[in-house]
Amino acid sequence: MTTALITGATAGIGAAFARRLAADGYDLVLVARDAGRLREQATELHDRHGIEAEVLQADLSDDKGIGAVEERLGDRRRPVDLLVNNAGFGNKGRYLEVSMADELAMLKVHCEAVLRLTSAAAPAMRERGRGGIVNVASVAAFLPRGTYGASKAWVVQFSQGAAKDLAGSGVRLMALCPGFVRTEFHQRAGMGTDNIPGWMWLDADKLVGAALADLARGRTVSIPDPRYKVLMGAAKLAPRGLLGGISSRTGRKYGPQ
Repeated sequence: MTTALITGATAGIGAAFARRLAADGYDLVLVARDAGRLREQATELHDRHGIEAEVLQADLSDDKGIGAVEERLGDRRRPVDLLVNNAGFGNKGRYLEVSMADELAMLKVHCEAVLRLTSAAAPAMRERGRGGIVNVASVAAFLPRGTYGASKAWVVQFSQGAAKDLAGSGVRLMALCPGFVRTEFHQRAGMGTDNIPGWMWLDADKLVGAALADLARGRTVSIPDPRYKVLMGAAKLAPRGLLGGISSRTGRKYGPQ
């Protein structure tokens, strides 16, 4: 049976990946901080789809949590065929308004955990000659948006570089760059969303379907919606100063997932 491990699995994009992969017949390793929600999710997916759903409680903002997931990914007796590095969060406020502890925690989750978990999963996948890794970034990676945008830009650059180095090994690696998605992301960060136009919101389930299709095509970066493809194309042509002004008024406050 094919197995997928998903971090940040209990809500939003992570939960959408879990639903889709369970429906496709994947066994799951569900990773998040809330053990109660993990158990409820695992039971529901098992009962609905007849798959095995393993629960792994871990906080990826500390070494112990990252280490526990690294250990599971390195278990050759129970191979993981697809890794989805989805865990992440936003901080409300501009640069210097957010505490250094919160900034460093973001870098731990968005960058160090992604690096370590990708590096824990890839060797076994390369040995078997197959496997996939999806690192969830954001369209914020392409805009000047402080620590959040910078951390997601790192995810994109790392994923593209690692994908190049793994080319021909049978291991596919992709950065997923969604825009605004209706999840718990903004609520947890204490961010308002009233000023975001309705057309900018994406459906998490449709997003996951598009992302998996892009992974199957061998793409290393996925912007899974035509609207955001157009916006990001326009962003490449816009002056950096204009982008910075737009970001300071909206992006840093609201932040796409």
